[in-house]
Amino acid sequence: MSKTKKILIAVSFLVLVFSFVSAGRTLLRDYAEQQKLKELTKVWEEGSDKVGGDAFPSLLFNKANVPVMLPEFRGLYERNPDIVGWLNMDGTRIEYPVMQNQQDAEFYLNHDFDKKENKGGLPFLDAHSRTNGSDILLIHGHHMKSGWMFKDLMKYKNESFYKEHATFQFSTLYEQEEYEIVAVILSKVYRKSDTVFKYYQIENVSTPAEFDSYVQNIKELALFDTGVTARYGDKLIVLSTCEYSTENGRLAVVARKR
Repeated sequence: MSKTKKILIAVSFLVLVFSFVSAGRTLLRDYAEQQKLKELTKVWEEGSDKVGGDAFPSLLFNKANVPVMLPEFRGLYERNPDIVGWLNMDGTRIEYPVMQNQQDAEFYLNHDFDKKENKGGLPFLDAHSRTNGSDILLIHGHHMKSGWMFKDLMKYKNESFYKEHATFQFSTLYEQEEYEIVAVILSKVYRKSDTVFKYYQIENVSTPAEFDSYVQNIKELALFDTGVTARYGDKLIVLSTCEYSTENGRLAVVARKR
């Protein structure tokens, strides 16, 4: 065997070993992430069981008529006060805490619940949204190849899946809430100079006319007609993730509070 062939075989072997090691690390990382998420879900469910589960709406008050934190959040909030809600969508793997860091809006793009660096991150609330005062809650989440985070939103491209899963639950620290889907849209992140509708620019929506215009633009982008609309005074959630059929593509599921 020539020296050149031996070198090529050795290099190929090293590349193969590196690939196996890299794949193994990815699998271990994904497994660790899944175990942590299962732990968080267990804490959430144990707190929820204390008040008998999932009736909607559920808003608790103390003797001074001030809202108090729902039991399911108390253990999680003590562990990390950046938690602002919990999202659960039947028929998907989407059952996660929703986070918001006041100092760094994109902190949970690459950090886990315990604030450790993590490629998958967690769903997080946009800097221009507040659970206790915004008409539109924009929640960002990764589209992970492993299937975690917001990849399962892709199922909503299929109208038949939507019809079987037309509602989902989002609870804030103080209230259990249920939402019905208004539209599923495909869009993209545009350049600042592009004069087109940008669903993610929720900071531009404050008046009744702006809200109605926002909803109208959403309906025009809809992949199918849900028969559901929204009007000023409704509270919206926009679940946003990457969509790879176009450069800088995005898929968003838009829903209103019932």
